[in-house]
Amino acid sequence: MTRIVHVTSEAGRLPLSRRRIAGLADRVLDAEGVRSAELSIAFVTGPAMARLNARHLGRRGLTDVIAFPFARVDGSPVVGDVYIAPAVARANARRTGVPVREELARLVVHGTLHVLGHDHPSVGRETSPMWRRQEQLLARARGAWT
Repeated sequence: MTRIVHVTSEAGRLPLSRRRIAGLADRVLDAEGVRSAELSIAFVTGPAMARLNARHLGRRGLTDVIAFPFARVDGSPVVGDVYIAPAVARANARRTGVPVREELARLVVHGTLHVLGHDHPSVGRETSPMWRRQEQLLARARGAWT
């Protein structure tokens, strides 16, 4: 079993350590039964996220998280990239009244679940099975990011 999680930030200092972010993603992989994976989590600036959103999803403006799972060949490790915009996470945290650390942790879990193939509708995502799983995993891992 080999799970590797790389964490980078071009968006400045984060309120969560890279070690905690990697540990949180690893907990999600473990909870989802993933034995072998290589995951990259990159924290990017608003302009960089807007470019990714336009180029890869055809959408204008910012979003909080974008995930790119890579196709698996039978038996190969899970491989994927997760991009998170801390500026959007801060705005989301203010809007919903949660600490920024919690919102960043939520986006790490959310992006990791997307890499694993989970998805949700654009409208009503907070009531989707993926969202419920995300919140369950976030609650279980609270010590990993608090």
